[in-house]
Amino acid sequence: MVDVGILGATGAVGQRLVQLLDPHPEFDIATLTASPASTGKTYREAAKWRADTPMPDAVTDIEVVATDPDSISDDVRLLFSSLPSDVGREVEPKLAEAGYVVSSNASNARMAEDVPLVIPEVNPDHLGLIDVQRDERGWDGALLKNPNCSTITMVPTLAALDQFGLDAVRVATLQAVSGAGYSGVTSMEIIDNAIPHIGSEEQKMESESRKLLGTFDGSEVERHGMDVAASCNRVPTVDGHLENVWAETSDEVTVDEVTAAMSAYPSAALPSSPERLIHTFTEPDRPQPRLDRNRGDGMAVSAGGFRPTEGGVQYNCLAHNTIRGAAGASVLNGELLLSDGYL
Repeated sequence: MVDVGILGATGAVGQRLVQLLDPHPEFDIATLTASPASTGKTYREAAKWRADTPMPDAVTDIEVVATDPDSISDDVRLLFSSLPSDVGREVEPKLAEAGYVVSSNASNARMAEDVPLVIPEVNPDHLGLIDVQRDERGWDGALLKNPNCSTITMVPTLAALDQFGLDAVRVATLQAVSGAGYSGVTSMEIIDNAIPHIGSEEQKMESESRKLLGTFDGSEVERHGMDVAASCNRVPTVDGHLENVWAETSDEVTVDEVTAAMSAYPSAALPSSPERLIHTFTEPDRPQPRLDRNRGDGMAVSAGGFRPTEGGVQYNCLAHNTIRGAAGASVLNGELLLSDGYL
C-alpha cells in the first residue's frame, strides 16, 4: 500500500477524495491537510461532512495538519490536491520541490508547458512531461493535473471521434450546482433559474480540450488543431454536468459510426476505471443527470441524442462532476502515476 495525503481535505472535493480512497486497493490515507482554522483538530472535528455516505471510521481521528512540506510525513509518496487554485498556485510547487508527487484537481498550472494535463483513457503518454518537468525545474517530486469537470465530460467523446478528423467543436453546458462548491451558488440564485455564465469556464474548456487531445513528442505537447467554442450555464441540478455538443469532422460520418466509435472506446486498466468508459443511448432524451450520473460508480461518461448535422454530428454527453470530473479523476491519475512508476 502507498501512503497518500489529501490537501484541502475538509472541502467538498476533499471529502469526495476521502470517500473514494477509503477503502482503496493501492492507497492508504495517512495525511489530511486543511486551512489554519482546521489544523490541530481531528478530521471529525474539522470537517462538516456532507458526502452521501458516512465519514469513514479510519479517518475520523486523523489530526488535520497544515498544507506545507514541513507538516507532511516523509512516508507519504502521493498527495491528492483539492485546494483552491490561488492556494494551489503557491503551495503545490513547494510540495513538488520537496519531493512529493501531487495529483491535483486545482485549476492553476493546467496549461503550463511542462505540467501534464491527463485523462488516463485519453492521453496517458502525456505523463512523460513529468521527466521534462523534473529536468527543467530540478524537482524530485512532480505536479500532475486533471482537467476541469466540464472538460472531462466532453473530451472522452471527442477522443472517440478524432479518428474522423475533428475540425471544430461547439458545446453548451448545463452544469450542476455542486461544481461551484457547497457555498458557491445560493438557493435564491439558482432555484427557478439558470445562470448563463460561469467565470472562466468557457476558456478552460476551449484550451484544455486542445491540450488533452494534442500530441506529445517527448519534450512538449503540440495542441490539437480543432477550433473549440463553449457556452457554460449553471442549472439547478445537484450533481452531473450535461452538455450539448456539435462536432464538425473532416470525414463524413453517420450516427451509427459515431455511436460505434464511442461505445468501443477503451477504458483504462486501473482500479477506479469503469468497465465501460462511454455508455451510449439511442434515445433522444438521454442521458439525464438523475438517471445516468452514477454509471460506473460515477466514473463513466454517457452520450446520446445523436443526430447528423451538416459536416458532423450533434449529441449530448454527461458525467458526474464531483466524481469523474474532480475527485475520481485525481484518484485515477494517481493510479496511473503508480502504474507507470512515477511514485
